[in-house]
Amino acid sequence: MTAPMLGWGGIARLGLVQAALGAVIVLTTSTLNRVMVVELALPALVPGVLVALHYLVQVLRPRMGHGSDLGGRRTPWIAGGMAVLAFGGVLAALATVWMASNRAAGIALAVVAFGLIGVGVSACGTSLLVLLAKRVTPARRAAAATIVWMMMIVGFAVTAGVAGHLLDPYSPLRLVMVTLGVSVLALTVALLALRGVEGATPELPAALPTEPAPAPHPAFREALAEVWADPAARHFTLFVFVSMLAFSAQDLILEPFAGSVFAFTPGQSTQLSGVQHGGVLLGMIVVALAGQRFAGRALGSLRGWTVGGCVASGLALLGLVAAGLVGSGWPLAATVFALGAANGAFSIAAIASMMRLAGEGGASSEGVRMGLWGAAQAVAFGLGGLMGTAASDLSRWLIGSPGAAYAAVFAFEALLFFVAAAMAAKVGKPASVAAAQALARAEAFDPRAASRLSAGT
Repeated sequence: MTAPMLGWGGIARLGLVQAALGAVIVLTTSTLNRVMVVELALPALVPGVLVALHYLVQVLRPRMGHGSDLGGRRTPWIAGGMAVLAFGGVLAALATVWMASNRAAGIALAVVAFGLIGVGVSACGTSLLVLLAKRVTPARRAAAATIVWMMMIVGFAVTAGVAGHLLDPYSPLRLVMVTLGVSVLALTVALLALRGVEGATPELPAALPTEPAPAPHPAFREALAEVWADPAARHFTLFVFVSMLAFSAQDLILEPFAGSVFAFTPGQSTQLSGVQHGGVLLGMIVVALAGQRFAGRALGSLRGWTVGGCVASGLALLGLVAAGLVGSGWPLAATVFALGAANGAFSIAAIASMMRLAGEGGASSEGVRMGLWGAAQAVAFGLGGLMGTAASDLSRWLIGSPGAAYAAVFAFEALLFFVAAAMAAKVGKPASVAAAQALARAEAFDPRAASRLSAGT
């Protein structure tokens, strides 16, 4: 008996879970960050390390995915992960308040809290993507990924706006109560949205006495080794890491770049970030519509959109290189919008490809595969933020000119995107096609080598 596919209503319900996840995340990574630096006058390194910690903990994603593979059901892991995330968010607010009176104890508690946040995101996010991959038809995957990620962005925006309003005037008690309210509400919404969405686990027909018993699930290390031994899974992991490293490295330096080189005010640089997010949404929507309208044709190709999005992202970053060298005469807003649109296109196409590739290794390894790619993305995000800021500081020290220094960093990020595009071109390519292309290349240069290659295949 095959599990039923999710309709648009089921996809939207999983989007609500992602929005709930984003609501807790935005408070812990943005609001608490600001309180630590501004109200508590702590070094920016403190929240920076805590946020990096929650990314680092997400190396647990493959183990979480393996746990859901063993049970066969994903919703218990999603619900459990949301509960841990909500608890970690409240604990992080309490730790932040405690820092005002006992800095060392507050920071120690924050380390525990942000560790729990990373564990919760790992369990919830990994199993949510696996459930989408298993229960969404191929033609709807790009659209499903767009809906889920757009709802997460909505969760970011609504929570930031409402929580920001409720936190004024600031007090430690308000901070704890607002965080508690958001966390409880997010958990409640997620649990209600998950109710019945996965359905009952389909029962397998009993095996005949002459049939071999089904193979037991491998241990985690064996399952991870099997996934890593798969060239397609390993190649896609490296692609995710490189592309997300390029994607995240510009995130923390774009607004400082606008302020230093273009003399933007804080309000103007924030508006510029909004322009970028608008581009991201447009890119997501275009890929989702193309995947639906042109499924099975070139314009609906996930690989094509992934490669094209990476190339376009690299070209947009070269536009920022020119912006750093030219200065105020360059159309910065248009360049940033183009970068956002390219980022949105490649990221949604890559997520949809991830959903497709997750099932290619069989039901026993879907969670491990998705967890491995999620871990690669998390580590890339953690390193990317640190790398982008450190590289900009180093470049300014070596070069002296802020515009040229930022241009050098953007150029390096563009190179990463071009490398990612070359890697994406090979993602999901059937072995027979790859062999035929290798044979054609060999034949062009050395007919005898082509004969040996043909005999070997």
